[in-house]
Amino acid sequence: MENLPNAETSLSDRWLAYFAASGHMGVRRIGAGVEGVVYWLGEGRVAKVWSGRSPADFELARQVYADIARHPLQFSTPEILDVEDHEGVLVTYERELPGFAMRVDSAHAEYERELSAGHSDGLLAVLRGMASVPGTEAMRQLTVQGDDRPLWRGHDCFRNALAALVARAAARHGTALAAYVPDFYAGVARTQKALRSLPDAPVTAIHGDLVPPNIHIDAAGRPVAALDFGFYTTAGDPAFEAAVTAAIWDMYGPHAEEHTAELTRLFAHELGYAPETLTTYQAAYALTTYDLFGLDDSDGHFRWCAEQLRRNAVFSA
Repeated sequence: MENLPNAETSLSDRWLAYFAASGHMGVRRIGAGVEGVVYWLGEGRVAKVWSGRSPADFELARQVYADIARHPLQFSTPEILDVEDHEGVLVTYERELPGFAMRVDSAHAEYERELSAGHSDGLLAVLRGMASVPGTEAMRQLTVQGDDRPLWRGHDCFRNALAALVARAAARHGTALAAYVPDFYAGVARTQKALRSLPDAPVTAIHGDLVPPNIHIDAAGRPVAALDFGFYTTAGDPAFEAAVTAAIWDMYGPHAEEHTAELTRLFAHELGYAPETLTTYQAAYALTTYDLFGLDDSDGHFRWCAEQLRRNAVFSA
């Protein structure tokens, strides 16, 4: 989670007043992400004010949460207690998850060069946990951020669904990215070919946004919660989750490239994923999220995606 832009402060204040008027004493905003703003209500509850999601389509996400909760994990995941439609805005009331963020986002704190054993072990534990949850029909029906249709619609395997998403995403604003990435359209074609050539894989739950603030740990450094599902949540190859997690652990720090390479090697070795598969999925992630926040290199995420593609061995082969 990260702070909202100043322009949204007044909106945030209105929600603070709304929750206070509803009887929640000491309410405070505790964070924000792509999907919305989260408020602490006390008594073990939080509220999430969603952006870009209508109350009518939330039952699918609620079913996904329930599907994940049916499989015991060593860490907690969100539990929806109640849902409200307030003037067309979706508000969910959820159980407060334990622990505290594994790290502050790398946009706000410089990570040291050495990866700690505690962080590496924690990431592996969460990846193994998510990979133990079978993918469900509700997960297949989810639409990832920025797209206009369920990821799996018209497809019977993840690799082909993701290749089709790459094509749609490149068609949205590919000319903007092509200005910063040499041989862009040939790279898109290489990535799609590599995706379609991947071997069959299990279909499991994919969180899709396991940045450090979305993993909570306890005082001993053990992961106790995974939160903020929704940005790229779907069903798919667990190697995709590992590939993305390696890439987004440190997106903006001075050692980001080294951390991505090190975690990619670690996950390949410890989880048994082919390095080429992880590299392919990292290219696909950059190609499908590059335009979500801006369309030139003044936007940090756009710039990060362009850098990922320029050095990606599959895209740039």
